[in-house]
Amino acid sequence: MISFKQLPVEAKAAVAAGVVFFSMMLSRSYLAEKLDFRTRRWLLRLQMALFANTLMLMGSLHVWRSTVTTFTRSSAASSFCFMLWKIAVFMFLALAHSSFFTLLFLVAEEPYFFSLAAYTCLGAYIILIFFLFTLGSVEQAYKFLAGRGAKAGTGNKNRTALKPVLAVLLTVVLTVVGLLNASQPPTVNSVEIPVHKLPSAMNNLKVVLLSDIHLGPTVGKTKLAMIVRMVKALKPDITVIVGDLSDAEAKIIRPAVEPLGELDSPLGTYFVTGNHEYYTSDVSNWFELLKSFNIQPLHNENVKIVSPKSTSDWFCLAGVDDIEADVLRYSGHGMDLKKALRGCSSEHAIVLLAHQPIAAKWALQERPDINLILSGHTHGGQIFPLNAGAYLLNPFFVGLYQVGQNTFVYVSPGTMYYGIPMRLGSRAEITEIILRSP
Repeated sequence: MISFKQLPVEAKAAVAAGVVFFSMMLSRSYLAEKLDFRTRRWLLRLQMALFANTLMLMGSLHVWRSTVTTFTRSSAASSFCFMLWKIAVFMFLALAHSSFFTLLFLVAEEPYFFSLAAYTCLGAYIILIFFLFTLGSVEQAYKFLAGRGAKAGTGNKNRTALKPVLAVLLTVVLTVVGLLNASQPPTVNSVEIPVHKLPSAMNNLKVVLLSDIHLGPTVGKTKLAMIVRMVKALKPDITVIVGDLSDAEAKIIRPAVEPLGELDSPLGTYFVTGNHEYYTSDVSNWFELLKSFNIQPLHNENVKIVSPKSTSDWFCLAGVDDIEADVLRYSGHGMDLKKALRGCSSEHAIVLLAHQPIAAKWALQERPDINLILSGHTHGGQIFPLNAGAYLLNPFFVGLYQVGQNTFVYVSPGTMYYGIPMRLGSRAEITEIILRSP
């Protein structure tokens, strides 16, 4: 048998990732009752950071070999410039790996420069890995089609050197474009949606949809204050936040959340959890904090939205917990559609808030009489090349979908971004939804 020492470095990294993943499952199953809440929360987030880093290690080895080792036999390998290049690549990889740990140590009212730099490197790392893999696949396909008869020569060596150079140049260009795109204020997208059985007295009711703000290492109070100003300028009747408001504990980031207290929609502001709320393991404190800002969490529950013109005209606004609560076995939480829709009959219009599009799909399978579901989660993929994965993994990707004759689903591409301060192939959005009575 091959010993662990004899395994390639990539295989060792894969084994390490497996060990960390197993420890995550073990601690959730057997240590949950033995550790106090704060320790368990910190341990979970540390394990997630370690798991991400062990997976990234395999990619980092490939990046190093492609951008550094490939050139060690060239005439420039002994030059001062090449030494600087090696240092730059090492620092780039170190920053990318450190990004996940900023959630543990560098969260405050405003982002630290280190966190912004680390997550920018993480975004560039993802793009670079994609281009190295793609160009490598193209190179292998070319060799296969051209045949193996030709002897290796200068042309082959030049092509080998060209691949990492081209990948780095493309990565730099797209990183700059992504940073500039994400630095712009969210676009305001106005959408008219017909809602079956919406009372005529509530025609043209305006709902502003926010999602995936991700207060944390790279999004702080300044950006949230900008979002709140934009929402107030729209003068919505209702404001809804469909999850992933924050990546940090309520106590740590409370100063950054204060602008939410300025939201003053006359028919209320409502919130449902996203998967990242459960990653913080601090949902109860978040609920209390939001209530102090007059924002009502819908924890598998509903409210009647009554027309200001007539108390007999109303529709049911319901919200479900994110499905990740079930995966994490988060006590007292989890998607419970029956509880959320208790008292909501098909005689009145039903609007559901559900963070993940897969939850929207499940909800419609159980209750096809829901008229409108508002979701987020996908970020529109946020950055290339993650867009394709987000599209394939979600039944609804981004924008408006009609399901059946009287049901619509709207998926927000997110109001900010998660961690990586970049957007490629997507745009941050504040959605102004005008409800139309049929």
